[in-house]
Amino acid sequence: MSWSSYASFLVFALVLVLIPGPDFAVVTRNTLAAGRRRGRWSALGVTASNAVQGATAAAGLGALVVRSQPLFETIRWAGVAYLVYLGVQAGRSAWRGSYPPLAGEPASTPGQALAGFRQGFLSNITNPKVLAFYLAVLPQFLGPSASVGMLLAFALSHAVLSLAYLIVLVGALNRMRLLLSRRRVRRWLDGLTGVALLGFGARLAAEGV
Repeated sequence: MSWSSYASFLVFALVLVLIPGPDFAVVTRNTLAAGRRRGRWSALGVTASNAVQGATAAAGLGALVVRSQPLFETIRWAGVAYLVYLGVQAGRSAWRGSYPPLAGEPASTPGQALAGFRQGFLSNITNPKVLAFYLAVLPQFLGPSASVGMLLAFALSHAVLSLAYLIVLVGALNRMRLLLSRRRVRRWLDGLTGVALLGFGARLAAEGV
């Protein structure tokens, strides 16, 4: 491995991180709904999922998952179901339009933090395409004879980039939270988030057709 190949991978990974996906939608909604702390925990959940999938790919287990059609399909449909569930939740929130008045950063409980982490983790871990991405992309930068440690280092670099971006996103959203949490704006955001999550679920479902 050369430093130039590592730098090229970081640029490639950064571009992928900046493309909005289910993780972006989940982190955005949690931040606007419950504040910065829950948003950060959602970001940590996404990052933990990336780390688990990267480690799985580096250890060679990812190839077994991708090659096992029944297991791959089970994970994929679980991901579809979870994204649809989150999308319906957001849509129901937009339909009802009932939001408590906002007064600064709300008090956060351990339960809220855990819920944020869980949503971030599950929205990513149930997408087998992330695992397939690691298996397909990493060898392009490292070659087929790369060590497990090198594969893991590249995968974790992608996870760290994702975390850094999502933490910045949470901070920006939190600063705009008073504006974005106005009832009319919030209903539109929840509606758009619901449509986006349903769209991601539909795309994931269609990829197996």
